[in-house]
Order: sequence, then structure tokens, then C-alpha cells
Amino acid sequence: MLLYILLLVVTLLLTGIRVAQEYERALVFRLGRFTGLRGPGLYWIIPFIERQQTIDIRTKTVDLEQQETITKDSVTIKVNAVLWFRVVNPADAIIKVANFNQAVYQLAVTALRNIIGQNQLDEVLRGRQEINAALLHIVDAATENWGVKIEMVEIKDVEIPESMQRAMAREAEAIREKRARIIKAEAELEASIKLTQGALEMEKSPIALELRRMQMLAEIGIDNNTTTVVLIPSEFTNAAKSFSQMVQQQGDRPTA
Repeated sequence: MLLYILLLVVTLLLTGIRVAQEYERALVFRLGRFTGLRGPGLYWIIPFIERQQTIDIRTKTVDLEQQETITKDSVTIKVNAVLWFRVVNPADAIIKVANFNQAVYQLAVTALRNIIGQNQLDEVLRGRQEINAALLHIVDAATENWGVKIEMVEIKDVEIPESMQRAMAREAEAIREKRARIIKAEAELEASIKLTQGALEMEKSPIALELRRMQMLAEIGIDNNTTTVVLIPSEFTNAAKSFSQMVQQQGDRPTA
């Protein structure tokens, strides 16, 4: 009889042995009252009097389902995001909230919809980092009391209506065309300035003008070898210029 009692006691003691992995923590409740955390490793609980609830403290990744919301400038878009969080206080995560996974998920979804509604479409498309930072701050502040740490929140995709995509494409095309015209005008202005400077320099030296004329003939001969070019010496040009000046001076003299 004593042997049976001893075997029963040993069996009861063995049934209270538990093992928690390195990434797990066990909350022990004695007759319904929380007594403390156990693990990782081997630990023992009192059979029939204490019970345990194991919680994973590793970082979890949650894909927030696509949310259809309206931006500040009344554009309907669809947004989905990814959330990373981990439990830093297992006791608060179990005792203070019924289902911390569901609570964190619903809070993140609600915060995502609210923050998108506070920004215009251009801000959502261009300022994702600022929106991610604001979303992280909002969700992390709310979950701190639950013993949950929000590590990162990232907007994964933004889907805009097809009509808005066409409008944005036309806007981008107009901006590129405007930029191209400005660049072309600046190039023409710079070229005209350089040509004017070159003309002034050639005017100071007739030899330079003759060399430029010879260079032009060589270029024409290479590109258009069937073109006939009549070269007029620069002396004729100078003589014509002097003759026109003389005629103008005679015309300006008062008649007797």
C-alpha cells in the first residue's frame, strides 16, 4: 500500500514538470491568482492547484489587410501595411487584454485609416516615411500599457483609382515637357551669348574670320560634296561696307 502511495506521489510530482523554450515565458496562476513568470528551461508547478499559460516573446509579423479609405483631398485609395511587434511584458499582455494579437491588429488598422484620412494623396505617395513614423508612434503609445512593443510599421502598397492614375500620368508628362522646354531655351540663350562673343572676337581680327570661312568650306565639302560654293573674299565685303558708309555720309550732308 505504501508503495502505491509513493508511486502516486511521484507521478503527481512528475506531472508538474514543465519545459519552456528560450523564446517562451510561462505565466503561472495559483488558484486563479498570478504568481509569476517561469522559464526558459525546466520548471515545476503544483498539479491541480497551479496552471500555466505560455506566451511567445519573439517578434511577430502581421500583414494588415487592404483598407479602402479616403484621403484628405477626397480621393479613395486602397492601402495595406505590415506590422512588426513583440511582447515585452508577458504578464500585462495576458492579464490586461483578452487577446493582445487581435487588439494590436485592430488598433493598427484603425490608426492606418485615420492617418491616411489626415493626409492628401501626394503626401501619402511621397511621404511614406513620415506616415510610417507617425503610425508607429500612435500604435506603440497605445500598446505600451498592454506590454507590447511595436518595432516597425511600413506601408506596403498604395492602390489609386485608374482615372487618377491617368490624370497623374498627364501631369507628369506636362511637367517633363515644361522642363524640356526650359532646358532648350536655356541652351539657346547660352548658344546665342557664345555666338555673339565669337562674332565680336572675329570682328577684331580679319584673319580669324578668313580662317573660319575656310573651315566652313571644309565642313561643307565633307558633308555635301556635290554642293558648289562660291567664296567671296573678305576684301569685297569690307569694300562694300566702306562704300555704304560713304554713301550714307554724303546723304547726311546738308544741301546748299
